[in-house]
Amino acid sequence: MTENPADTEPPTLAPVVYLPGSKPADAVPPGTSTPASATLRPVPGVLDSARRVLAGVDLTTIDVKVTDDHHDFDAFADTPLIPVWMRSREGWAAFAGVFYRARRRDARRWVRRQRTDRGHLAQARRGTRRLHDWVVGFEGVQVQATAHAAHIATKEARAAARTARFTPVVMRTKKDLAMKAAATSQAAAIEAVALHKQAKKDRRRMRNLRAGVVYGPPATAVLAGYTQAGLLGLSGGVMAAFAEAAFAGRHPVGEETDWSQDWRSLGDGDVMNAPMLDAVFRAAKVIGKEESLRAVRMPMMDATGAWSAVVDLPPGIPAKTALRAQPELASAFGIADAQLSLTKLNRSGRLELYVSRELPFTRPAERGPLLGLDGPANFWGRISIGPDVRGLPVSISVVERSGLVGGEPGAGKSASGNTILLAAALDPRVILHLADGKGGGDLEPFEPLCEQFEGDADPEAFNTMLDDEIADMRNRYALLKRLGKRKVTEALADAHPELRQKLVWVDELMFYTTDEDYGKKITKKLRNLVSRGRAAGIITFCATQKPGSDVVDTSLRDLLSIRWALRCTTPEASDTILGKGAAASGFSAKTIESEMRGAGFLWAEGSNPVLVRADYYTDDQVNELLGFAHGLRTKAGTLPRTALPLADRLREHGDDDAALLAVVLDTFTAAGPSGEPAEWLPGSVLLDAAKSSGIDVTPERLAALVVRSDGEKIKRPWGEKGSRVSGYPLDRIRQTIADRYGLTA
Repeated sequence: MTENPADTEPPTLAPVVYLPGSKPADAVPPGTSTPASATLRPVPGVLDSARRVLAGVDLTTIDVKVTDDHHDFDAFADTPLIPVWMRSREGWAAFAGVFYRARRRDARRWVRRQRTDRGHLAQARRGTRRLHDWVVGFEGVQVQATAHAAHIATKEARAAARTARFTPVVMRTKKDLAMKAAATSQAAAIEAVALHKQAKKDRRRMRNLRAGVVYGPPATAVLAGYTQAGLLGLSGGVMAAFAEAAFAGRHPVGEETDWSQDWRSLGDGDVMNAPMLDAVFRAAKVIGKEESLRAVRMPMMDATGAWSAVVDLPPGIPAKTALRAQPELASAFGIADAQLSLTKLNRSGRLELYVSRELPFTRPAERGPLLGLDGPANFWGRISIGPDVRGLPVSISVVERSGLVGGEPGAGKSASGNTILLAAALDPRVILHLADGKGGGDLEPFEPLCEQFEGDADPEAFNTMLDDEIADMRNRYALLKRLGKRKVTEALADAHPELRQKLVWVDELMFYTTDEDYGKKITKKLRNLVSRGRAAGIITFCATQKPGSDVVDTSLRDLLSIRWALRCTTPEASDTILGKGAAASGFSAKTIESEMRGAGFLWAEGSNPVLVRADYYTDDQVNELLGFAHGLRTKAGTLPRTALPLADRLREHGDDDAALLAVVLDTFTAAGPSGEPAEWLPGSVLLDAAKSSGIDVTPERLAALVVRSDGEKIKRPWGEKGSRVSGYPLDRIRQTIADRYGLTA
């Protein structure tokens, strides 16, 4: 809202008049005087617009004559006030312009309308057809029925008369019976023929009456118009007949209804309701033709456009019957199999249906919840896995559990496994032991945080690694016995660091278990670790493509309690992960579309698997989280020794030679460009650095400690003048450390 300046006199508007017949709404009490004209304070924007319109126009002021001084001129009824300038020549021109544009718009709209089924010609054709159908009526059906009855009756009468005529007189009884039957059939035939004639007469009479009603007025109008006014009257009569036909066909009901399509579904855009649910379950043969569902919660649509409902099946029909028929139900709904989600509730015959508007898990993944952590994670609590088909977060607990992740190549096993691996890495109390049977580097970013890491896909090294795991499991149980405890708890693990949770992750298990030399040994040791290690705080997860009995022995596979089946090529492959009979119960990873990358059936808690998509983390986000985990473990003092710098690990030995080599490594690191260590340094630089650190060393001692070959002793240019001096290569320093102390960078 705008205001007039304080120092400006408010302008006076032109006088106004009200339409003839309008009166003030309420009278002002006697004794109150009302001025003959009033000064109004309009909005400046409106006043400027009025001035531009009236620029250059000579307006004559019309005084308002007030017949009653006791009336309030602002208290009029609903009759609008007409400004004086509207009654001028310019006002009438403006009104005429508006009227002309509106009529031209109506004419264009009428022309466009004639091309549709609501055009007047289409209405006239439709009305003519409807009127003619009404004139014909339904009596023809009765005539046809009576004609058929008369034809049959006359045929039977002829047969009976022929039988009576040719029956011998000597057979008196049969002759009498035949004559009576002929007379009866003849009477019935005569009655049938009479009924036929009466039906034809009634049809003719009713048609004539309706024809008179329909065709009489137009014919009368045409003849009367032609008689009274010639061709002009004839035209008027034709237009009247046209108007009658157009009026009869004004509603295109028959044309808008597609009678050829007798089935509608959610895929066609229909609304889910109780009759549709009954029809769908009957079409899928889940319930009988005379049975119906009982709606516990009526169908409703959420904000995403998805439909949900809770229904009870008829008595005697379990929920697993509907779960097995999920493909048939999806077909009856007119949607993809993955769009339909069925969940069995707390009663055997109660189901919850959820129908997504579009194929789930095809939109870009949301930001992972681990990226929002400002502190360490808790691997003893629940781990976020990802959203389900409704977008609700799904979390599981892996305490005293073990898991199996499977799916075809490219289904997203590595990205799905990151949800568990990153949660474990962000808890500084968890010990990581990883084995990468793929050898492709998917687990390589986790190596600095692992106390044991097998990344070369070496079955022999993994077999040795399992020996260490079993030995550690025995040590844990020995400690639990001394403490008088049965299993590891969070409080017990915090009090005794030896009992911290350990995650053993095996990627591409198939490569290890199918090895000719170590496959059976690895399977046996894994089975021992999975079956006995849970109470000792050792959590084992295995990932493979198809964990069949030829890849993973069933005695080991059945011990893995958490199952996660990503997209599979066959229902049988899905059953090898989720268990036998899961696909027949409606939980088949074969139904997961290729667009639903990272989605799979997770069976961790509850009686049925849940379709979820793992939280996705890009490579940059994984590195960011692992850097954060590295800082958390460094602060907590749980960073593996292999993750410490090589120089720090050398200083832990307390040896003079180790301390000298640690200083040498630090010198190489400090002299390198952009954070990378230098590849070669002069011996004088290394001696000066050692002496400045308080280590008394001579060139002979350094040369005796780091033995160089003749090629490594060749002098190289150094310094601004480029003088050639003797030095030490970094590779020789590292090789000396590895040979003497068994440490590598």
